[in-house]
Amino acid sequence: MRRREVITLLGGAASWPLVARAQQPAMPAIGFLDIRSPETIADRLRLFRQGLKDTGYVEGENVAIIYRWAEDNQMDRLPELAAELVRRQVAVIFPTGNVAAVLAAKAATTTIPIVFTVPEDPVRLGLVASLARPGGNMTGVNFFSGELTAKRLELLRELVPGAARVALLVNPTNPTSLATMVSAVEAAARAVGLQIQVVRASTSREIDAAFATLGHERPDALFVGADGFFASRRVQLAILAAQRSIPATYASREHVEAGGLMSYGSNLADAWRQAGSYIGRILKGAKPADLPVVQSNKIELVINAQTARALGLTVPQTLLVAADEVIE
Repeated sequence: MRRREVITLLGGAASWPLVARAQQPAMPAIGFLDIRSPETIADRLRLFRQGLKDTGYVEGENVAIIYRWAEDNQMDRLPELAAELVRRQVAVIFPTGNVAAVLAAKAATTTIPIVFTVPEDPVRLGLVASLARPGGNMTGVNFFSGELTAKRLELLRELVPGAARVALLVNPTNPTSLATMVSAVEAAARAVGLQIQVVRASTSREIDAAFATLGHERPDALFVGADGFFASRRVQLAILAAQRSIPATYASREHVEAGGLMSYGSNLADAWRQAGSYIGRILKGAKPADLPVVQSNKIELVINAQTARALGLTVPQTLLVAADEVIE
């Protein structure tokens, strides 16, 4: 064999791996849609990626995640962001943050699988036909909220026994959840003789303004509605509640870890891990129609004892015993 032929053969062999790599199929992509900014949900993202890893998928290695953020509660951006993910032909869409993000994804596609996390009954919301057999292109995790409203008020009154007037903070840009939340809280309040004052806020400035109003009107306590926007503003809420000396109850432990007084609700980090696991199963070929909606069963009561002391409250022994965690 002549030298030129040897060089040609060697050159061709060196290019084989490049050709093989070029012929490999592109890794599947997950479309991620949220109303917040990434730094506000870092812990949840970590658990979401853990759920993917549990099913054999690691971001950047064998799956890509295309993130789309409607930062600062910009609900009007959700439809276009969801449509963009559909145009990118992602394999699965994970809309989260609030019901509006899920509905935007639902409106954008009837074929791409969607895995949601919602605080309300997904059957009532029209997302699935039933919890056991969703039936369409959607499934996910129901982490409860409205169902726990009465218990949250009961716990708040136990911690603040003299409370008669309670302010309810809601996000008016999330209308689907807004009506349900107000109705549930008002019904639960009537049952125990509490007066409810509804306060609305959908931006950081509006939260400041809401607390300025509460500072003048002096409610006995504050019930913060379950909403992704409020979770992203948990530090601001905790600081303002402390400055105004208002005992407040929240839907998730993240608020209490940021300095809030008390939370009662589902473990949302665990819900995100479960969502990641479901997405991994769908990437492996499972159909959303056949995956039952997961009912989150990790309900926890978390109390910040330091915040209670700063507010001049004595946490009853019954609550200390019932609490899943007391932060000192």
